[in-house]
Formats: sequence, C-alpha cells, structure tokens
Amino acid sequence: YTRKSTSAGLEMDFNSLDAQRDACLAYVARQEGWRVVEERYDDGGFTGANIERPAFQRLLEDVEAGKVDIVVVYKVDRLSRSLLDFAKLMDRFDKAKASFVSVTQNFSTADPMGRLTLSLLISFAAFEREMIAARTRDKVVAARRKGKWTGGPVPIGYVIADGKLAVHE
Repeated sequence: YTRKSTSAGLEMDFNSLDAQRDACLAYVARQEGWRVVEERYDDGGFTGANIERPAFQRLLEDVEAGKVDIVVVYKVDRLSRSLLDFAKLMDRFDKAKASFVSVTQNFSTADPMGRLTLSLLISFAAFEREMIAARTRDKVVAARRKGKWTGGPVPIGYVIADGKLAVHE
C-alpha cells in the first residue's frame, strides 16, 4: 500500500508512490515464499489522519476477503497517522489473519517481536485515549465553574454572550 498526502507531483513519470512501491517490492522479493498481488493500492492526495481513502478501503476489503495476508508499506505513517486508527487496523488485520510490515522501520507483525511491539503500541493508544477523555472532562468542569456555557442546545429565552448564557429579553 502506498499513500501520498498531496497530489503535487503525482503526474510525474516516477513519483513518490512509485518510489514507495519499489522499496516495498524489493522487500517482498527478499522474503522467501512471498508474492505480490496484482492489484495496486495507491492513494495519491489523501491524508493519513483517517482511513477514508479509496485504495485503502479496497485493501481492507481484500484483507478481510482473504486475498491479502500481509500488508506491506514503506513507513507506518503511510498506513495511518492516528495511533487509535492504527490499533483498530491491527485488530482488523489480526481477525483476518493478516500481518503488517513497514519496510523502512523494521516493524512486522509476522513475528513474535513485532506482535509484542504492536501490543505496546495498542497499550499506548488506549492510554492516549483515556488521557484525552480525562483532559476533556477536566476542561468542561473548569469551564462550568467559571459559569461558561459548555454546549448543547441553548434554552429558550437565552442566548450565548461572551461564552455564557444570558437572558434574551
């Protein structure tokens, strides 16, 4: 799978997606018994902040259908820039009995050390999620203590003025 955040330069004869693919193909060629599927999964001009990318969605469908058993990328951030999304993807791959390899970062879930690393990443993702929730709750509580409006539908007869509810005559 290859991804480039911007579409700039994609019209060139040899672009970033081609360079990523070449590195991945070279890695696969060094692995005994591995072969490349015919389908190309290239997303040019798509962010890694979410997984709503056309080629990536096709890849996920093929992984879940058993057509792909190892997803190979140039770098982990080509797959996802969100630790939470990454953890969810690894769970989906695991359920489909598929592995994940990043060729430039020596990361592979095809071996025990890679699975241990993945477990640590997932633990950090859970910690990050819990810390974000705690900070959000703390911020809402602090705002309410100061009399600030913290959201929701504005009651009839009121308006928001300077971040607080005010009576609307």
